[in-house]
Amino acid sequence: MFWAVQGMAAELTTGMLLTKSIQDSNANISMLLVSNKSSFYKKAVGKITFKSNEGEIAKQLINSTINNITSKAWLKAKGYDEDGDLVSEFEFEWSCKKRKNA
Repeated sequence: MFWAVQGMAAELTTGMLLTKSIQDSNANISMLLVSNKSSFYKKAVGKITFKSNEGEIAKQLINSTINNITSKAWLKAKGYDEDGDLVSEFEFEWSCKKRKNA
């Protein structure tokens, strides 16, 4: 499976954690992906599932953004094949900024 497909799935995994944290905060916050890193451990074949346990970091990032206008944090996602073997790991640096009220 091409690395870009895995990257998009991994990015979505971490991005959804931020989106949920922003919605829960009721704050007007924008998010932007500013950097990423990846590692590949075996050929990705079949269904690959991406998981991230970084929900608490996402919440902390949003709380920090509410208090400090702009904040950044790295969130990780890991891809597993149907046998449960680790296929790839991605890290995404997200920047969040409090928007001015219109």
